[in-house]
Amino acid sequence: MAINVLIIGSGGREHALAWKLKQSPLAGRIYAAPGSEGMRDCARPVPMGALEFDKITDFCAGSDIGLCVIGPEEPLAKGLADHLASKGVKVFGPRRQAAMLEASKQLAKEFMRRNYIPTADFQSFYDPQPAKEAVRANKKWPLVVKADGLAAGKGVRVCPDESTALAAVEDFMEKRIFGSSGARVVLEEFLEGREASVMALCDGKDFVMLPVARDHKRLRDGDEGPNTGGMGAVAPVDLDAETLEKVRVDILGRFVEGLKKEKIPYCGVVFAGLMLTKDGPKALEFNVRFGDPETQTVLPLIKSDLLAHMLACAEGRLAGEKPEIYDGSCATVVLAAAGYPESPVTGAEIRGLDRVPPGAEVFHAGTVFDGGKFKVNGGRVLGVSARGATPSEARDRAYKAVVAISFEGMRHRRDIGI
Repeated sequence: MAINVLIIGSGGREHALAWKLKQSPLAGRIYAAPGSEGMRDCARPVPMGALEFDKITDFCAGSDIGLCVIGPEEPLAKGLADHLASKGVKVFGPRRQAAMLEASKQLAKEFMRRNYIPTADFQSFYDPQPAKEAVRANKKWPLVVKADGLAAGKGVRVCPDESTALAAVEDFMEKRIFGSSGARVVLEEFLEGREASVMALCDGKDFVMLPVARDHKRLRDGDEGPNTGGMGAVAPVDLDAETLEKVRVDILGRFVEGLKKEKIPYCGVVFAGLMLTKDGPKALEFNVRFGDPETQTVLPLIKSDLLAHMLACAEGRLAGEKPEIYDGSCATVVLAAAGYPESPVTGAEIRGLDRVPPGAEVFHAGTVFDGGKFKVNGGRVLGVSARGATPSEARDRAYKAVVAISFEGMRHRRDIGI
């Protein structure tokens, strides 16, 4: 029996999920709310917002939805999975209690501390004055300042000195540039090493790791410029067996054991942001959904049926599931708008989408279809992904596809995967 799927969200991550789920022999009709015209080839857009819980519930009932896949963090943190589950809808995405492990950095760090998950030392503050005093007393630089709540991946600053750290506290706690997300801040020890992102499917009892990825956060080549939501990614990251086992046991294993010990129900993706330090891998953060742009890089590497794996999660029978992974690598290059990340310029016509060579996939993140043409409608506009037998082959294929696409002010990094 075919299974109808509703994907919540409209970005590149959701486009990649729709693209992959459409390949499942189990898949019936695939919808996305609100979706976008750019994903119409694999999911039918539905004009509903991700926070319109009652409309989503009614649509699930009226369209015989067998699984709802929640993409973004905000509806998870606001309890969409709880609402749908209470109405009998099968959901891939954690309940609000678990989603708070992403929605509050303080709660996440305390969870890590309680469950002996390797992470950076930290302090939390509810008032700007004690936070500033702690900054002035700090002896080890850089210092990481984090807004406690959700800030679209922009609420973290690595501060090289006292003045920049004080400015971050003021921006987050006094100027409230991220609204209530900055009501609390976390001051965190700076960890040195290379970053990696590991996603795992989890049903609250067991987990299955997906290929380890690495994304590139800085805007410009050479890891320079401001932090962004991600300018590209590569997978898999070549970790030695000892490091990979520490990630599996000390980070993901202890995370899942912590869920069980603290009776936190979980169904969905665990996304651990890691720093590979000289003392071993340490968790920078946990997210409770697929990463972006890591999803656009990891999903093309999954050979087996993602929908079957997601259903196993939703039904609490993940034990024994083992995703098949293609040999080789995948690279994703993000094409961003002029002015990104501070003030993206929208409205430019996107050309060349019909000239993308075979072997590459283009995932729409910030586009709109207007007057018969796709136009820029966000900061990160497109993600161009390609697989190859080697990392360099994957990169070459992705960049050949990038050359075919153009829009006024288009910017992208030229060193993804290097």
